[in-house]
Amino acid sequence: MPEFAYIARDLEGRQVRGRLSAATEGEVLSQLDQRALFPVQVKADEPRAQVFRTRRVKAQLVATAYGQLADLLRSGVPLLRSLEVLRKQVTHAGLIAVIDSLHAQVQEGGSLAEAMARHPKVFTPMAISMVRAGGEGGFLEESLDHVADFTEKQEDMKSRTIGAIVYPAFLAVFGTLIVAGLLVFIVPKFETMFDRLRTKGELPALTDWLLALSGLVQRWWWAILLVGAIGFVFTRLRLATEQGRLWRDGLLLRLPVAGKIFLNLAAARFCRVLGTMLRNGVPILRALEISSDAAGNRLLAAAIRSAAENISAGQSLAQPLAACGHFPGAVVEMIAVAEESNSLDRVLVEIADSLDRRTWRQLDLAVRLLEPLMLLVLAVVVLLLAIALLMPVIKMGSTI
Repeated sequence: MPEFAYIARDLEGRQVRGRLSAATEGEVLSQLDQRALFPVQVKADEPRAQVFRTRRVKAQLVATAYGQLADLLRSGVPLLRSLEVLRKQVTHAGLIAVIDSLHAQVQEGGSLAEAMARHPKVFTPMAISMVRAGGEGGFLEESLDHVADFTEKQEDMKSRTIGAIVYPAFLAVFGTLIVAGLLVFIVPKFETMFDRLRTKGELPALTDWLLALSGLVQRWWWAILLVGAIGFVFTRLRLATEQGRLWRDGLLLRLPVAGKIFLNLAAARFCRVLGTMLRNGVPILRALEISSDAAGNRLLAAAIRSAAENISAGQSLAQPLAACGHFPGAVVEMIAVAEESNSLDRVLVEIADSLDRRTWRQLDLAVRLLEPLMLLVLAVVVLLLAIALLMPVIKMGSTI
């Protein structure tokens, strides 16, 4: 239940400060009245404080809740009543608490999107942006359906991806442990055997490098672990800042194979939200402001906000999107043609559908290729170790 901080005065005029737990601000005022206190200020907890206590909820459960809420609203049930009905249908304790919070915030006069924004561990920025667009444009049911469909597809692909990378991940971990064990325990035993070849300058370079690496790991293993731990902590702290998130989003777009997938997914989300809002009569400047957050990538969001500034100056949407260099060229061309034919809302949704289909195929193919790739990498590493150890042995045998 939300908490409220209050400042009040008692019957003698003395100032009293405290905190109360209540579903709404009205309940707080009622409790203060029962204590013979006159409220001066009542303030709800900041969103971050409430977010900290929010329990994580599986995305599949949230997707089901989106769909149920959309069905209730489509049937003509008011939003507050729909949330009450939804709460009775949910069995997960964490999701029940979240729905209670949503109900309390909406009852106080806030929008559903504002209430969802207080739970970023449960609701993604894309979902919040879609719901905000639906609430402002009068198509909340449709936006909830889109969010439910996208969340289910995302979870399906995530589960398939996790299932596909379990074996490659096992190979990577197991292979790393084997290589580390060889470097620490096995390779040093060959060093004295190869001393004669090293003295004569006949030790193969690959073997020399392997012995040097083994010695480095033996002497400085603690430093390697320390540097890894410091690097992990530094990365976490950096990603907690806005500049760090911007760097991460740029890095994701520059990845060799996955970068194109991330870019297409972000562009599809942007196109779907913008097209849906324009189709339902939302002004383009407001639609761009909301859809920029739906992209889920800060570089693309900055380009979209720049496009909004250009549109307010009388330019087209396609020009600034092409100038940023991040949006796919085919998407920009289709947007330019749609602007000329005055069919931007319809074309944007078609672009989103096409990008979604193409991206899921690419992601599925990438996941299928991951397992043989890991096997190949592990085989190459083991082969290099074997060659490095066998070459001097063969050389000594031929000399004898």
